[in-house]
Amino acid sequence: MELVDRIAMVARWRPVHLGHAPVLRGLCDVGREVLIGIGSSNRYNVRNPFTAAEAEAMIRLVLDRRRNFTVVEVPDLDDGPRWREMVLQMFGPLDAFVTDNPYVGSLLECDYRVIRPISLVPPGERCPIDGTMVRRAMARGDGWRGLVPPPVARLIRDGGLDYRFRKEFGLETLAQETMGV
Repeated sequence: MELVDRIAMVARWRPVHLGHAPVLRGLCDVGREVLIGIGSSNRYNVRNPFTAAEAEAMIRLVLDRRRNFTVVEVPDLDDGPRWREMVLQMFGPLDAFVTDNPYVGSLLECDYRVIRPISLVPPGERCPIDGTMVRRAMARGDGWRGLVPPPVARLIRDGGLDYRFRKEFGLETLAQETMGV
């Protein structure tokens, strides 16, 4: 993708995993000014088991020395049209908005050029991992460290966030897995 002035993406990033890392780097590689939205920033539940501040810390660890990004908390409003208006106000004019969520893309396609995250990642760096996989492994208590970048694994381990996750959301996560959710 060509270099752009302003690019944005909203995702939950909970936790930042090996699939997210090359997307985050790709955003910073193609954008002079990058806006990284932490979606559902007002939610703390089984799908959002880390706080927005914890997600931001994970993003900053992955992006290390890069400085061309701003992290923005984007709350869930349970109302797509209202959410769209809020995003337009928060982000302003953009050259591109990145999303893999078809509903979000449909909300913003008349306002922004919508592109998929995979377009930012060279084929050799693509990693088919998603947050559900990581959360399920964390709920089982094993295998999750290999699904997240090492600095993120250290943050989660050293902060006891994996223990907290299992205590608060482990059984619910495993129940969803057995129900095929």
